[in-house]
Amino acid sequence: MSKRLAALVLVWTLASANLDGPTTLGAQVPQEPQPNQARLQPDARSRIRVTSNLVILPVAVKDAAGNLVPGLQKSDFRVSDDGVEQSISVFTAESFPLSLVVLVDDDLPSGVAEQMVKSLRAVASGFGPEDEAMVCRYDLLFYPGSGFAHDFDALWKDLQDAQSRSGPSTSGPVPFVTPPSSHPLGVGEPPQAAGTNLGHAPTKALDDAVHAAAQLLRGRGNDRRKIVLLISDGENGKEFNRHTYNDALGTLLRANISLFSLAVGSSTYKRRFSRLVSYADDSGGDIYYAARSDAMERLYSRITEEARHEYTLAYIPTGNNKHSDYHAVKVQITRPGLTVRTRQGYRSDQAEPSGR
Repeated sequence: MSKRLAALVLVWTLASANLDGPTTLGAQVPQEPQPNQARLQPDARSRIRVTSNLVILPVAVKDAAGNLVPGLQKSDFRVSDDGVEQSISVFTAESFPLSLVVLVDDDLPSGVAEQMVKSLRAVASGFGPEDEAMVCRYDLLFYPGSGFAHDFDALWKDLQDAQSRSGPSTSGPVPFVTPPSSHPLGVGEPPQAAGTNLGHAPTKALDDAVHAAAQLLRGRGNDRRKIVLLISDGENGKEFNRHTYNDALGTLLRANISLFSLAVGSSTYKRRFSRLVSYADDSGGDIYYAARSDAMERLYSRITEEARHEYTLAYIPTGNNKHSDYHAVKVQITRPGLTVRTRQGYRSDQAEPSGR
């Protein structure tokens, strides 16, 4: 080989190495965008928007300290439907615009209501340019807002209206009284002249309110993150509800809506928040506890930020139980030390009749 040819080969080899190998820190070479973070993200939202048979799972991943974990890839996740592993069709870490219903308990105890009303202004601080929100209230009845607000000023006006209406209860609790005894008196048993006041029974229809809030979100697009933010002390008078827990949960699951609860008031007896915990767990949301307005304000921001920074996984179900309208979902993460939060299942209105 001549010296001139050898030199040309050497130059070509070095050039190839620089093109294919890693670049130095000082080199001004444009970096190729990661396919799942850039090039595929617009495609992910468009596929979710137009593909009707996709099961869509918003997924939050946290470390042991409770911090959100960024940078995960599709290969880090495993999804099963009714125990059958599924192929993930769509994966993105893209932030979706929010469709939010702020559902405010309109009959809180005086001290709790005062703190909650102060905090409501903070809800608007996490409002983005593509987001939309409606502020609703409930007690025995559901009071919908005037419509979805699409800008900060309109949302702030709705929140101010909710502040003016959601003051402390002025009617006082409805006493829960045992009926007078009608049985024949036993030996030595004193007569009971009147019922005994055992405190008060809940006078709020929480399940109806959640069902109504979910109905408002059903028609919003699948390419939006749909959330109910429930601000409540957890009381629920079952006898006042026309819809059951399963009715309300079914509406949430069918429309891919997550419910986040802000449990207000003392958390000493967390059992009274059990309904809020169930809604959050079953719909893939979360629950937070606060008694003072400053803590509530911080949590509003945390909830909206977590909703924005969830991963989105979607798949077309295969091999699951076609005879059931409820399908159990499990999402696992292959990396150790991380936890996953998503909904535990979904409802389908297309269950096939079972054979006899």
